[in-house]
Amino acid sequence: MLKIEHLTKKYGDFKAVDDLSLSIAPGEIYGFIGHNGAGKTTTLKSVVGILQFDEGEIFIDGTSVKSDPLKSKKEIAYIPDNPDIYEFMTGIKYLNFIADIFGVDSVKRLERIREYAGLFELTADLAQPISTYSHGMKQKLAIISAWLHDPKLIIMDEPFVGLDPKAAHILKGMMREVCDKGGAIFFSTHVLEVAEKLCDKIAIIKDGKLIRSGTMEDVKGDDSLEEVFLELEEE
Repeated sequence: MLKIEHLTKKYGDFKAVDDLSLSIAPGEIYGFIGHNGAGKTTTLKSVVGILQFDEGEIFIDGTSVKSDPLKSKKEIAYIPDNPDIYEFMTGIKYLNFIADIFGVDSVKRLERIREYAGLFELTADLAQPISTYSHGMKQKLAIISAWLHDPKLIIMDEPFVGLDPKAAHILKGMMREVCDKGGAIFFSTHVLEVAEKLCDKIAIIKDGKLIRSGTMEDVKGDDSLEEVFLELEEE
């Protein structure tokens, strides 16, 4: 579903991401962890086409993000670490705007908006301007918009920040449902307990370099993910 080959992204002489390679298969929830400034967000933004990169290649379901960016973007959804949403729109107008971009027909978009807005208890707020939303409400709206076109791959940067425990629980269930249908999830998080319980595979990045990756059992062994992460950070 996602294949990153020797990704390198530079800012002048500084390598924000240094020769990073990993792959995510259909059905996998893949966690991406590292300290602030390790290169997580740069990697995710390179995958979704926001940042151009200096070396390497990225394929989404076999399509190169370099040679065919439009086709690759049709297969993904992206939730950034800060939900910068058009605040002059109402919630429902924003969701219809996203559905229009991805060509979601009126029947499917209505079904999905009703389902997900109901789950997140956001239905009554969709008629209100997004400028009146709290951070948590904006995060919920961003999640709903990402699920509207039934993407094959969902990329999320710290998706649980700002969510209350109930909404976080709902999101975990939605993530697993995507993978049960053959999709894949790639997300960064600082909440190591969530990653340990939720992820099929994990990658740890430090100073732009991938230092460990694989199944949860391969990465952490008999220790907790927190213990392994802190130990690797001190090396």
